Amino acid sequence: MTYGATHGVALFVDERGVEQRAALGTREFFEHVDETQFKWNLPLHAEGAPFGRLFPYSDFRGKRVLEVGCGMGTMAMHWARQGAIVSACDLNPVAVEQTAARFRLFGLTPRVFQADGGKLPFADHSFDYVYSWGVLHHSPRLDDSIAELLRVLKPSGLYGVMLYHRRSFRTLYLMRYVEGFLHQEHHFLSPLELTSRYSDGGIEEGNPHTWPVTKAEMFDVFSKHADEVKIRVFGDKEVRNNFKLLMPILWRWVPDRVVRAWANRLGWSLWISGTKSRQNDSSVA
Repeated sequence: MTYGATHGVALFVDERGVEQRAALGTREFFEHVDETQFKWNLPLHAEGAPFGRLFPYSDFRGKRVLEVGCGMGTMAMHWARQGAIVSACDLNPVAVEQTAARFRLFGLTPRVFQADGGKLPFADHSFDYVYSWGVLHHSPRLDDSIAELLRVLKPSGLYGVMLYHRRSFRTLYLMRYVEGFLHQEHHFLSPLELTSRYSDGGIEEGNPHTWPVTKAEMFDVFSKHADEVKIRVFGDKEVRNNFKLLMPILWRWVPDRVVRAWANRLGWSLWISGTKSRQNDSSVA
């Protein structure tokens, strides 16, 4: 997840349209990754705290935090800089290697592990806060991965998970209507194959597995393990990009407040957060 102009390649395009390449694992590369991810999620940031409108950084300084699916380590580094004792894991060995390299490069202590989200190498109740950002919808065993994430969380601990939204503008318009109906791809692609083809890496023929979820589905899954389940919809960037396709000229004049209103209902991202069950139950996996 390089966040580059081409999926998986460290090629970045600035606001002037100028291409810039960066060698994987360099400070320049990580700064490009962070800058791109930051711009994609502007409404979620607080002053001096990227994603500070989602993550309760101040409550977890000096406490143990886990990220499942760390990618290039952007979010794990935000947590470390806010004072948390961060552990990060990913199934992809390149992600593990790059996140560890990033931490060393920026003078932080790497605690990075290669691990399957469906079978985490941590004891029950090991962490004060656990989170995952845009990863677990790529797992064919999503329920197991969520159960594992919450198994390693302490009773009454907090969690946050971002998953793609199946009732989104992107799914309903771009995938089902444009690609599925207009281009007639529903004749040879199943709903799972369609979302995998046109979600992450769509220009490069997609990825092996992406299955967005609904609010109702996730409320049911998380309620098995949590006393509190809150679900928020967002995704201004994705809605704006779909307006570009729907209204090739007029999209420039669509006010931000209109985009935000659409995103709050039909955005591409669901943010599921809350508090784990208080009971000391190690059987949640």
